[in-house]
Parts: sequence; C-alpha cells; structure tokens
Amino acid sequence: MKTWFITGGTPGGFGMAFADAALDNGDRVVLTARRPDELRAWADRHGERALVLRLDVTDEAQVRQAVDAAERHFGGIDVLVNNAGRGWYGSVEGMDDAAVRRTFELNFFSVLAVTRAVLPGMRARRSGWVVNVSSVAGLVGTTGFGFYSAAKYAVEGMTRVLREEVAPFGVKVLAVEPGAFRTRAYAGFADEPISETIEDYRPMLEQVRAFMIEQDGRQPGDPVRGARAVVAAIESGDAPQRLVLGGPGYDAVVGELESVLADVRAQEEVSRSADFPDA
Repeated sequence: MKTWFITGGTPGGFGMAFADAALDNGDRVVLTARRPDELRAWADRHGERALVLRLDVTDEAQVRQAVDAAERHFGGIDVLVNNAGRGWYGSVEGMDDAAVRRTFELNFFSVLAVTRAVLPGMRARRSGWVVNVSSVAGLVGTTGFGFYSAAKYAVEGMTRVLREEVAPFGVKVLAVEPGAFRTRAYAGFADEPISETIEDYRPMLEQVRAFMIEQDGRQPGDPVRGARAVVAAIESGDAPQRLVLGGPGYDAVVGELESVLADVRAQEEVSRSADFPDA
C-alpha cells in the first residue's frame, strides 16, 4: 500500500481524480488544497485512508508543515504528485510583471519547494516516485500563455535533471503532460477580463479568451481516465520518463518534436562548423 501526497485538490480537478484513482488502487492519500473545507465530505467517505490538509503551495512554511503532518500521519510519502497550478493569459511583451512572477511562483517554484520537502524522506527509504504534472504547453507552447508555457518548460527541464540525480537513491521521476481535459481549468476565463497593456495584442487575446470560454466543458480529455493511466504506469514498475495524456495533445507533441528534429538536422553542417577544426 502506497501513500500519495497530492497538491491542488480543488474539487472537479485533476488532483481529486488522482486521489480517487489511488484510493481505488487500495492506496492511501494525502490531498492538499487552499480551501480544505471543500474536501471534508470527500475525505469522510474514505475514512482513515484519506487525509486532507490545508496548503498554499506558494508558502514554503506551509509546505514543510503539510509534508511533516503527512509523514507523521502515514509514516512516509511514497508518491508525490505536484499537481497544483494554473495559467494566466497575456502577451509576452505586455503581461504585467507581477502576473509573470505569480505564474512562475505557482507553476514552477512551488513544484520545487514541495519536491525539496518530500525528497529527504524518499532518499532515506531509498524509494519513491515524484510525478510532476507539466502540460502539453511545456513541450509545444501555447499562444497567449507564453509565461505559463515558460514555467512548464522549466518544470520539464528540472524534471529531466532530477530524474538522473535521484535515480541512485531508488527514486523515480515521471513527467505528465495533459492536453485539454474536462476539469474546471477553463471555468474562470469568463470572469477574467483582458488586462493587456499593449493594444496591438488585444485582438489575439480576445480570440484566446473566447476559445477558452467556448471550450469549457467540451474538452476531449477525461481526468478520471488520465489519472488512472498515471496510477497504472506507476504500478507497472516500468513507467516511462514522460506520459502525454490525451489524443490531441499527443498529436501536438509528436508534431512539434518532429518539426524541431527536422529543423535541427537541416542545420547540421552549420552546427558542426562552429567547432575548432581539430576538435
């Protein structure tokens, strides 16, 4: 029986889907959220196998307290799922600096803080899983979400290196890249007006906002199926390094990677010409 520590437990989101999938697998779950009262009824249904904790992942003191409480309650954390995150839209040139920093605090630095808090216990036990929920936007990039994409690219890079660094200690690392899933992720865009400092970008952002509102509730991805796929990958004992979730997301990632590879190969002669002749 594994103990899962899952951030971002907002009802209707991927966090709860991960929690339900882990519980259905016979495991125990610590589910965290900024508003834990929203999860009390859910936790009561699962009795002693579920623990709900208050956690704002951007508060490092709360992160340490939540991890300590989880380890005291269940004796250790076997699987960490860094799920908390969200995207704010705006142009790369015109997005407010405070919004840029907020995007990175939630989508990158909080992942780092939670991972650093959980890893000592995993290293001590010489086992564990770190699951970093990135995004298709972390492999492809999404127009209008430049800084969300940048934060997810940062998660991808950190995850790649972390995987190598902790492998000698029996800790495995999986990057999960969901595409468009039918969670509440798109629900807030109708209430978020465009706040753009440069008028030239406003038409683009109006299209982005309209698309997100129109697609809310129509996304092709099923979070329940997605979460079960992640649990199954971990249970297999031979999980991939990354797992792209959703057909359209898979197509977008494969297309992007094939395009990048073709672009790099087209410049092979130029690339090799930059070396010293005798290198």
